[in-house]
Amino acid sequence: MLESVGALTGSPWIYVVVALSVLLDVFLPLLPSGVLVITAATAAAAGSTTVAGAGAAEQVTEVPSLLALILCAATASVLGDLVAYRLAWRGGERLDRAIARSRRLTSAQERLGAALARGGGILVIIARFAPAGRSVVSLGAGAAHRKVKEFLPWSALAGVAWAVYSVGLGYFGGQWLGATWVATAISVLALFMAGALAAYLVRRPTAEAAAAASATATATTTS
Repeated sequence: MLESVGALTGSPWIYVVVALSVLLDVFLPLLPSGVLVITAATAAAAGSTTVAGAGAAEQVTEVPSLLALILCAATASVLGDLVAYRLAWRGGERLDRAIARSRRLTSAQERLGAALARGGGILVIIARFAPAGRSVVSLGAGAAHRKVKEFLPWSALAGVAWAVYSVGLGYFGGQWLGATWVATAISVLALFMAGALAAYLVRRPTAEAAAAASATATATTTS
């Protein structure tokens, strides 16, 4: 299995696999798109390798380009967001009922609408790092019929930020620890830690808003 992954990172097909994985994980958050990006970037940290065999010509194995990886991951991220956004926009009553039954989607839809209305979509960027946050935000924006000009620029910034961070983790981890599975594992752990922090930041305003609403209701009742 390790040899297969190594062969993939040394092939131009790595860009196709990364792009498809990032594109589809808005619908299937369990896809290891971040792990693939980090693995490819770790391989890039090793540089081109030359293998010489007895009596055979030297064979150079190319490694992924960092810029190409960032462009593939960021572009696929934005395209996936737009597909989810458009599908949710056209979802109709069935999707509206499904969102109404989901506390998480309803909360995200309300908060996203308020953030975009104020001209600040930092929530979109933070949610890109949280587990399934990208899915919740894209579907919520589409279901709420937010204007594409309000959503797309923040989606693009989120995609670029996530791609640069993921590629940077893999590359610098490989530079410091070598192009090994240990370096990849530590970089993936750092990605998961960023996701946990993002999930906390996304949930925190909701908890604070609920506490404020509860305090207001109590004050109104006692007055």
